[in-house]
Amino acid sequence: MSLHVEILIAKHLKNSAFKNSAVFIITFFIGILLAYAVFSGWENYTNQNETSAKYQHESREDWLKNPDKNPHRMAHYGNFAFRKSTSLSVFEFGMEPFFGNAIFLEAHKQNTANFSEAGFSNSMLRFGEISIAMILQILLPLLIFFFGFNSVAAERENGTLKLLLSQGINWKQLLLGKTLGIASVIMILFIPTIIVLVFIWLVLQSFTISFDETIKMILFIVFHFLYLIFFCVIAVLISALSKTSKKALISLIGIWLLFTIILPRVTQAIGAYIFEAPSKIEFNSNIEKDILKQGDSHNPNDLHYKAIKDSLLAVYKVDSVQKLPFNYSGFIMTEGEKISARIYNRHLDTLLHVYQKQNSFSRAMSFLNPYIAMKNLSMALSNTDYDSYIDFQKQAETYRYNMAQKMNALQIKYISNDKSKPALIGKDHWAEVKEFHYEPKGIRAILKNEITSVISLFLWISLLFILIKIASKNLKAI
Repeated sequence: MSLHVEILIAKHLKNSAFKNSAVFIITFFIGILLAYAVFSGWENYTNQNETSAKYQHESREDWLKNPDKNPHRMAHYGNFAFRKSTSLSVFEFGMEPFFGNAIFLEAHKQNTANFSEAGFSNSMLRFGEISIAMILQILLPLLIFFFGFNSVAAERENGTLKLLLSQGINWKQLLLGKTLGIASVIMILFIPTIIVLVFIWLVLQSFTISFDETIKMILFIVFHFLYLIFFCVIAVLISALSKTSKKALISLIGIWLLFTIILPRVTQAIGAYIFEAPSKIEFNSNIEKDILKQGDSHNPNDLHYKAIKDSLLAVYKVDSVQKLPFNYSGFIMTEGEKISARIYNRHLDTLLHVYQKQNSFSRAMSFLNPYIAMKNLSMALSNTDYDSYIDFQKQAETYRYNMAQKMNALQIKYISNDKSKPALIGKDHWAEVKEFHYEPKGIRAILKNEITSVISLFLWISLLFILIKIASKNLKAI
């Protein structure tokens, strides 16, 4: 099928768009914002990762420099887990400013992430930081509507629409041509942005790329391209359905406000109301209550642990814990860690189930709002979404549990029950606990988690081109 007519219409719209000085001013302004977003994203990424690497190294050095001491004291001395940002987070900040990137890990206690950027920022952060993703997802659609509101309506008002249709051009060719024209104008901003994006992405990875990260980058670009094409089609359809340019502009601004501002906030509020989650204080309080019901491993008179002691004495046929063939305190601490971890994980699973329902509600709303679908995909691909934060928490908790149990195992093996002997082990044992390294979620896990958003985005694109086909048979010049 030849697109000669559609290309001519697209060229005409593109040329006429740049005859308007306002177009140059707005395009230049958004270009400045894009440049600023690249700079701020780069600075945020380098500062956070340099800081994380620095303190992760210092934390590890402090751990290894500890002198000979009791393993249980080392378990309480603790360690830090830091989360490094992925290269795509330069362009999509997502929820990173509001979630922490460091967790203090210690025995018997599960801490949450701290040191979020939001905690050290002024109130302007509440309005959202300027990122490449924010400009592509919010400002460029508004720019598209500004370019496209009069693409057909102005032709109708000027009387040239009848002339075009009388010359053998049909509605389908006109609508597709106008869509291509608006898209070609937007590509003047989009293509250079993508070129810079890819270059920075390569530099951040020292030009060594992995298959997983490459697929993430390609999908990041493709999804944003489709998202912008969606708004180009919307602009042309509304303009074609409107009798005047003024009505088209008002309608498009209303759609932009609905998609990018109103619906996302309403969706979040409704999801949180329907699936109410406990507060952080309530969550921690419930865990402490359940742990106390099970017993206190540090209290020698606790009924639960006294029963364990009595059973051990009976099994080994001795009359005191000092005569057991292993360190009794280490054994009790191991049991206590198992109990506290099991209770914490049970409460966490319940809480995550509530959050999962909230997120599922948000993803379902992407069938009503393509912006939600695009935002979810963008954050997931850059590992700045809530699921990535929870994944970090889980990896840190697994590391914390293994660290605590390793210290307990060392105590059981090397510390004597005879209190007259020194309750210390050599500092060389501290190196047996490996350093924490966070592994971001892979592309398969991301796509599996965001399949609803992917389907909804493609459905929106398909629906609009179906509407173009329907509109081309029913629209009239007057």
